[in-house]
Amino acid sequence: MTDLSIELEQYILDHIDEEGEVLKDLNRQTHVKMLQPRMLSGHLQGQILKMLCQMIKPTNVLEIGTYTGYSALSMAGGLEKEAHIDTIEINDELEPFISSFINKAGCGDKISLHIGDALEVIPTLDKKYDLVFMDGDKRLYNEYYDLIFDKLNSGAYILADNVLWDGKVVEDVNPNDTYTKGILDFNKKIKLDSRVEKVILPFRDGIFLIRKK
Repeated sequence: MTDLSIELEQYILDHIDEEGEVLKDLNRQTHVKMLQPRMLSGHLQGQILKMLCQMIKPTNVLEIGTYTGYSALSMAGGLEKEAHIDTIEINDELEPFISSFINKAGCGDKISLHIGDALEVIPTLDKKYDLVFMDGDKRLYNEYYDLIFDKLNSGAYILADNVLWDGKVVEDVNPNDTYTKGILDFNKKIKLDSRVEKVILPFRDGIFLIRKK
């Protein structure tokens, strides 16, 4: 990140709503206690997710890839009273940390945390979704997409994170780089899928905004 982009990001953060106290603490504790704090959604993306939820007004939300819970709590802040989030995290060691912040935020009745492989958990979720935030294993985005598509209501949205993958999508790909290949394959799949409308939002690491027709 260049000095100018750092300054611009700080300018943006200085001109949006303040980060809530629970999210601020979650952000801080993630950076202190976790090995890959860069995986955290962070304040800007969290605020965007919250406002998208306020715009879309989903009843049921599915998140694939909880990490420490920042994005789930951000989305919960933008939901109507009766709405609910199912969030899936494969790393069982994170469960106590995530649960503690869900409870601290008073979202125990709004967020259900599922620990396990999303490819195994998703088929067990017997409901239709209005919004899916996809932020799991980049090598499996196509598999996630195929599993969730029939669980989407007409007009539902998918937000797929990291689809620009640090700019690697426009570079020569190392044959052993399965993560970049996974993102490239997913982006191509969405481009060719006539069942959806789509646009890439080029902020942070890129979010594919996908709407089921």
